[in-house]
Amino acid sequence: MGPRGPSYCTGGFLPRGRGRGRGIRPACLGAGPQERRGAGPLRAVCGYSSPGVRRRWRQYYGCGLVIPECLENCWILDLGSGSGRDCYALSQLVGEKGHVTGIDMTEGQVEVANKYIEYHMEKYGFQAPNVTFIHGYIEKLEEAGIKNESYDIVISNCVINLVPDKQQVLQEVYRVLKHGGELYFSDVYASLELPEEIRTHKVLWGECLGGALYWKDLFILAKKIGFCPPRLVTANFITVQNKDLENVIGDCCFVSATFRLFKLPKTGPTKKCQVIYNGGITGHEKELIFDANFTFKDVVTDPFELAGRSDSAESRSSPAGGCCSTKKCSQNNS
Repeated sequence: MGPRGPSYCTGGFLPRGRGRGRGIRPACLGAGPQERRGAGPLRAVCGYSSPGVRRRWRQYYGCGLVIPECLENCWILDLGSGSGRDCYALSQLVGEKGHVTGIDMTEGQVEVANKYIEYHMEKYGFQAPNVTFIHGYIEKLEEAGIKNESYDIVISNCVINLVPDKQQVLQEVYRVLKHGGELYFSDVYASLELPEEIRTHKVLWGECLGGALYWKDLFILAKKIGFCPPRLVTANFITVQNKDLENVIGDCCFVSATFRLFKLPKTGPTKKCQVIYNGGITGHEKELIFDANFTFKDVVTDPFELAGRSDSAESRSSPAGGCCSTKKCSQNNS
């Protein structure tokens, strides 16, 4: 076993995904409503990506979609950026005044990502590159030269579970985030604290299961470091359909989940308040899904507008045609 777990044995990184043929079925990318909404910007930039990056997108091993809303002009740090898939998507969304930095421990991945910077900047029509890739460890951001309070958003896609010292990773993220910033990340979580047999199993570690954090420990770590309570965005079960691995796992269950952790100034006790959403975020004019529990919607007072929204979401008709048809109501409203 290497210094950072089974995946680092012999000094090299055990390729993730080796268990895909062993009955391990990851949660589907974009399975949740928030992730489906966020998939639009990602699809929009897919056509701009170089053939080399698109090939690697088909070999993608993330466990969620880490593209939050309202990214224009933001500075974003991607932990475990790999070949640059998410970074290049985000670089277009933040625009020329924003910036995206990807950090990865594998030099080969960083080399691949750097290879396509000029290609993407030309496709996006940017005068100067707004994306940087650096080699380093996500639990040692300071050693990689990343300064205090320098980023608006930090993202991570199924990478933190591969680091044994998760508290150190979160501590570093807190350090580099600006006040008001957030960690928006997807990862794998366990339903209980994992025994040694699971944590040292090479296949389960390579599949991001062996290093999964007990989900309640995330809340403990967040509070200890200074983050606000984690906000759950989406969660999907990961199934294991392999008898040998099922015997190792036992009663433990796994999910891929997306959380938001905010770094806010220290204030007094919070009070309940009413929030009115004015629909000012592009792409989220009618509603903003903040997390799994809270959705902000603009205020609607016109019953015909509300009825129109309902019809666009799901075609409805009253029994026996009702008192009037949808077409008639639309005509009367006009």
